[in-house]
Amino acid sequence: MPLFKRRTTGKPGEWYYCLEHRKVEEGPDCPGKDRFGPYASREEAAHAMEIAAERNLEWEGDPRWHDAAAPRRDGEA
Repeated sequence: MPLFKRRTTGKPGEWYYCLEHRKVEEGPDCPGKDRFGPYASREEAAHAMEIAAERNLEWEGDPRWHDAAAPRRDGEA
């Protein structure tokens, strides 16, 4: 008996955006490495790329994500 299942069965009402096929799917049809989600609605999943772009812009402006700007703790080289 295998330890892990090859595919994850989707749950009704969970929406994903497939990066490979560039489409919205209910329940995970594609592997986790190829999808964003889960989202609460089809509409939210349809905007997955826009949501990701907005988050990337927020993170780029966040000093906690830039190692050069991070203050050093005592004892660190």
